[in-house]
Amino acid sequence: MARDRASRPEAKATRLFVAFEVPDEARRAALDAVGGLRERFPRARWVPAENLHVTLKFLGAVWPRLTAWVPERLEAAAADLQPFAVVLDGLGAFRSARSARVIWVGLADDPPGAMAATAASIDAAVAAEFRPETRPFSAHLTLARSEPPLALGPDDLEVDVPPVAWTVPDLVLVRSRLQRPAPRYEVVDRFRLGLRAGHPDG
Repeated sequence: MARDRASRPEAKATRLFVAFEVPDEARRAALDAVGGLRERFPRARWVPAENLHVTLKFLGAVWPRLTAWVPERLEAAAADLQPFAVVLDGLGAFRSARSARVIWVGLADDPPGAMAATAASIDAAVAAEFRPETRPFSAHLTLARSEPPLALGPDDLEVDVPPVAWTVPDLVLVRSRLQRPAPRYEVVDRFRLGLRAGHPDG
């Protein structure tokens, strides 16, 4: 009987992460900036435009017993935070241009440090059930991944990225369904920032 229950769809874990969304104008600007690289490296795993987002906390497998707890904790954390402004800020690569496993667009925020503070608050909110992050938060928008790494030239990342700016009013909880050629993302919940902090839009 226990084996039968475990095989039911509602008994399976859901793959989730917390993020904020990127408007269409910013997505287009980011992808246009790497148009030449896409042509040169078509075998890299380029992120589809509809999948572009900024991850604040990857939760991974979330079991049914936590499907109500997670949104409750995220809603409470978001209510104490304030909306913040974000602007696209140049291209970069992890680990380096000569050995690029990830190509990304950088992000600057206003007030400075708002994204890192938001990520830290989300991390703390769910720390009772999910392992806290050990690496410093790195604000970026992933555009491509590659294995083996790409060997970029010295000028490949010296591309003008339009400084498209927007305000982040809320956070989203996203379900990730792994499939080829790219995962499918579905927003399952949304949490307005600043409701308890007295933001005028709250």
